[in-house]
Amino acid sequence: MPRAFPPPTALSSAFLAALIGFGGTVPLVVQALRGLGASVEQTGSAVTALCLGIGLAGIALSARLRMPVVLAWSTPGAALLGAATPGLSWPTTIGVFLAASLMMMTLGLVPVLGRLAERIPPAIASAMLAGVLLPFCLALFRIAGVDPLLVMVLLVVFIAARRRVPLYALLIALGAGIALTLLRGDLAGLPAGATFGALIATAPAFDVNAILSIGLPLFVVTLVSQNLPGLVVLKAAGYEAKAAPLLIGTGLASAAAAPFGAHAVNLAAITAAICTSEEAHPDHDRRWTVGVIYGGFYLLLALFAPGLVRLFLALPPSVIAALTGLALIPALTGAIEAMLGPNQNRDPAMLTFLATASGLTLYGLGAAFWGLAAGFAALAIRVWLKPHRAR
Repeated sequence: MPRAFPPPTALSSAFLAALIGFGGTVPLVVQALRGLGASVEQTGSAVTALCLGIGLAGIALSARLRMPVVLAWSTPGAALLGAATPGLSWPTTIGVFLAASLMMMTLGLVPVLGRLAERIPPAIASAMLAGVLLPFCLALFRIAGVDPLLVMVLLVVFIAARRRVPLYALLIALGAGIALTLLRGDLAGLPAGATFGALIATAPAFDVNAILSIGLPLFVVTLVSQNLPGLVVLKAAGYEAKAAPLLIGTGLASAAAAPFGAHAVNLAAITAAICTSEEAHPDHDRRWTVGVIYGGFYLLLALFAPGLVRLFLALPPSVIAALTGLALIPALTGAIEAMLGPNQNRDPAMLTFLATASGLTLYGLGAAFWGLAAGFAALAIRVWLKPHRAR
């Protein structure tokens, strides 16, 4: 095969990664945006903008850096938004997204901030993420009290798929949920809206409380749970992945997409591993083309995003909530494992977890902010008392 043409495995790996990344968590994104008050059209615009940001930025970064840069939307960030207290206006929500993207860009532009960010204890960030994810996963079992058949089918399918074909588990569970809905005749009529890609811009409104309560945690959870693991995947594949251009690039993509409703574009981790392996492309120096192909598939998804959003909105709310809870179980497992890492950080991490999961809202600031505040305060007290005990 001529060198200019990628092997068939590059196409199949990129397609699989895009399918898993989109199909596995799009119900969560739709649920989060609708919970924040986005209309059907605004939700379709947001998913379209996310796909465009992932596709265009991924193609540009892969071609420029000559490495397979695989991007995704922030799944933990979507969970954080889904847990946020409703009541924000849509322009204020757009302001939160834009502020979080500017934080990510600033981190890449100012080296000293990058070094400080690397010193954030993973246990604290993971504890905040676990606290955000827990209510979604608990909701899966609360739904069993109303619709036991749905939850039983999804759990059996998910567990069996995780055992046999773990990469496809979420897609198979999604298919099972849609099939059961169709068999029972529970699919509602498609809501009115666009079928093909449409973007609706909204001027941002900036609110300090909203930025501290949602924007700052969105930035932290995206950095620690998506961008840093994504860098590790690239380095493990043998690439000299420098943080600055990747953080600036994803921050720019997020900032450009934010006015259209996109919450965050960032490095992928699990799906990136599919595209950075030798199985995707045997030539290490040409493997960057897999990132370009992956981006191309997301541009295709952007074309059909509003129609896919309308399809998910036609599903019963219980099905969407159950699929969301199921999709977040692996992420919750990983977050809890990281939270309970080093013994010296367990108490601060547990305080972060409990404060975040409590849903506490105080002085207009949400639980994710207070979870971080509790964790960092506990760390500060521990550090302050250490020299005193030594004396």
